[in-house]
Amino acid sequence: MNFRTLTVLALAAVASAELQIGILHRVPPEECTKKTAPGDHVKMHYTGRLFDTQEVFDSSVERDQPLKFVLGVGHVIKGWDQGLMDMCVGEKRRLTIPPELAYGKRGAGAVIPPDATLVFDTELLEIVTPHDEL
Repeated sequence: MNFRTLTVLALAAVASAELQIGILHRVPPEECTKKTAPGDHVKMHYTGRLFDTQEVFDSSVERDQPLKFVLGVGHVIKGWDQGLMDMCVGEKRRLTIPPELAYGKRGAGAVIPPDATLVFDTELLEIVTPHDEL
């Protein structure tokens, strides 16, 4: 292999390890009064599947039980903390998350194998900023 081939292969490897954010449903700007920011308490619906097999491993939609958490403080995987920023209530996103921003080499029990790329379809249901709770 020559230097150019190695450079192309290295760039392809880096590109595949990045978080990919796809918009499935966009909220019109005039209807978006608040976007998610670090420290916001959010309520989400999600369906997670393995990229390689498309097998669903978890879904709040199927349970009809949205997930509530604080965004941007490490309560969820890094791919969520990054991929759910600047989102409007009602917006739907598809996050393709590389292992480095998910569960990495350890995986997650018997459900998510080591070094798995994950795909999450997400919907933001509610944002509560800390000062809104006072």
